[in-house]
Amino acid sequence: MKEFKYVITDEVGIHARPAGLLVQEAKKFTSTIMFIKGEKSAKATSLMKLMGMGIVKGDEITVTIEGDDEDAAAEAIEAFVKANF
Repeated sequence: MKEFKYVITDEVGIHARPAGLLVQEAKKFTSTIMFIKGEKSAKATSLMKLMGMGIVKGDEITVTIEGDDEDAAAEAIEAFVKANF
């Protein structure tokens, strides 16, 4: 399992447009990619659950990746998160 933490720097947090792109990116991999904030968690392939987490600027999220292609998925998702959120 791979894991990384990230503090959201985007002014509006995780919102519709980049979240939709994140879902598309996550669906390229077979690994399970989870976003965790406090007690809430959501699969990166579920747009509505991601949006429902209410992640805003300054929130620290933990992303976990587990599966056959976790190395490639972790690298791609971490780069995406840093570039878009």
